[in-house]
Amino acid sequence: MQVGVLGAGQLGRMLALAGYPLGLRFCFLDPAEGSPANALAEQVVAPWDDAQALTRLSECDVVTFEFENVPVETVEMLATRTRVCPSAGALAVARDRLHEKTAFQELGIPTAKFAAVGDEPSLRAALSRIGLPAVLKTRCFGYDGKGQRVLRTATDADEAWRELGGQPLLLEAFVPFSRELSLIAVRGRSGDTRFYPLVENEHREGILHLTRAPARNLDPAQQARAEEHARRLLERLDYVGALALELFDVDGTLHANEIAPRVHNSGHWTIEGAQTSQFENHLRAICGLPLGSASAKGPTAMLNCVGRLPPAARVLAIAGAHLHDYGKLPRARRKVGHVTLCGDSPADLEAKIAEALTLLEE
Repeated sequence: MQVGVLGAGQLGRMLALAGYPLGLRFCFLDPAEGSPANALAEQVVAPWDDAQALTRLSECDVVTFEFENVPVETVEMLATRTRVCPSAGALAVARDRLHEKTAFQELGIPTAKFAAVGDEPSLRAALSRIGLPAVLKTRCFGYDGKGQRVLRTATDADEAWRELGGQPLLLEAFVPFSRELSLIAVRGRSGDTRFYPLVENEHREGILHLTRAPARNLDPAQQARAEEHARRLLERLDYVGALALELFDVDGTLHANEIAPRVHNSGHWTIEGAQTSQFENHLRAICGLPLGSASAKGPTAMLNCVGRLPPAARVLAIAGAHLHDYGKLPRARRKVGHVTLCGDSPADLEAKIAEALTLLEE
């Protein structure tokens, strides 16, 4: 079976690495030459709407995508020729923050107050209803902290409008959270679902820095609530594949922040730390194969390598450490790899995190 993938970044690379043991073959479409997945399989280098490239991808048995900034029209067209998972409808909801927040609201999933913003008068009206502090975000194309600004004063609002205005925006109330959590959920073609443990995420400058899995002091009731929120979304979207639900922990209550219709950075720990990785389970789901267990093997952490990779020999000298090099050139704010750390206990894991952090921060 051949899997077509829209996007050939590190997520596509890790999908291929997970798929080869299953006997799967891959073909990637990405406008950028020399993308990370290029070293593992055929990459068609062409625009998203290139007819010849889409014809090649439609020859695959199933098509998926590794990031949500793919045009919905491309996915819709491919769906007329071959199976596409997740669907164009799911992508259309997940890639637009207004549609995403509206879905949360309709499904009874707690989320921040929000309002669509199209011009300066609508921004002022939204601020009068929602108040400050608030967050102004682009509705589409925002990731790793891009396309959003925290507003604490009227001056902040003016500056944010000058920077982000002229495109569809969303204003959200600022959520006073104690920590950020996320849940990876997977749904197969038959409707069978698996949920990974909630994980705890720390960000630096809007980029995921550290994930601890499972989250510390995890309340079983929180896990159950997160799974119920994700289940509602999966069923509403008739979803097939892996989906990430990002959440804010507010005094024990979970507020949905956003969803990602794909494998997710906060699920990288599953490669070494779970019975079945998010990448393998995504492939199992879209290919119609039985889903694997999503249980954790033990305390695990994932550290993103941003800008540069630490020396491989020093990372691998840490017991239980695994290095993933994406094959990218070093560049500021660029994810070039990650380190997974597996611990014998929570205390052992924290010691390994501290040791690895010294390498990343040198």
